[in-house]
Amino acid sequence: MSNSKLRSRRRNSPTRTEETQQVEKTKNSNKALPAFATLSVADVVGLVKRHPAPFAFLMCLLFFMGVEYTIPMVPSASQPLDIGFLMTRPLHAVLVDSPNLNSVLAALNTVFVAMQSTYILWCLLVEGRPRATIAALFMFTCRGILGTSTQLPLPDGFLGSGMDFPVGNVSFFLFYSGHVAGSMIASLDMRRMERYKMAWGFDILNVLQAVRLLASRGHYTIDLATGLGAGFLFDTFAGWYLDSKNKQKIGYTTIVKEPLFCQCNGKLQQIQQTVAAA
Repeated sequence: MSNSKLRSRRRNSPTRTEETQQVEKTKNSNKALPAFATLSVADVVGLVKRHPAPFAFLMCLLFFMGVEYTIPMVPSASQPLDIGFLMTRPLHAVLVDSPNLNSVLAALNTVFVAMQSTYILWCLLVEGRPRATIAALFMFTCRGILGTSTQLPLPDGFLGSGMDFPVGNVSFFLFYSGHVAGSMIASLDMRRMERYKMAWGFDILNVLQAVRLLASRGHYTIDLATGLGAGFLFDTFAGWYLDSKNKQKIGYTTIVKEPLFCQCNGKLQQIQQTVAAA
């Protein structure tokens, strides 16, 4: 190719510097625009497909905003309106007519609470894994603070029993349910250790426990729902706590087996190897 043709092409085509400047101008113009202005319909559809849960929560937010701003308020002299109480009204009537059945169910529930406590202590004292115990300590401390701060009225139609935990018809905090939260902490630990059948068994018993507590008017629905969330929350907090301890230098070796106590958030195989070495 002759030099004259090369010169003519260079004159008629934009230089690389000009092309780069144009791309930078386009990028700068996009940066000046808000994020939503750069979205196309295809982008929005793609976001919905990729993140369906947040968009479902958005729809729920809009729905419950409408409910909140239009629902009649419960008068201060009336008992709280509880959907769980309405759903368990037939079972509540059965328990009212059968005090002995109420006591039997309360005793069985107490046995389940003992199962939760036994498992959590077993993890600490036998297996040397403190996460579930730490989570339970966090959870019950927070429950004590909240239960003392706001003391809810005893539900109308409450059916107490001397066989219920705490045994002896003593007073207790309504908000939130330690029964449900403790069961959730134990179930999460079982799944972490791949004890799936035990975990599913605890979950089923937890559901039956919640139905029984609603039917006997021992807890409001919000107490049970918050207890479920508290189990997840404080198990996560316990994991963060142990992770922070793992990053610290160990200054002692004789009182406890620190690697075993701290590294209980790792994989199951690593935990079993540590237990076997101990």
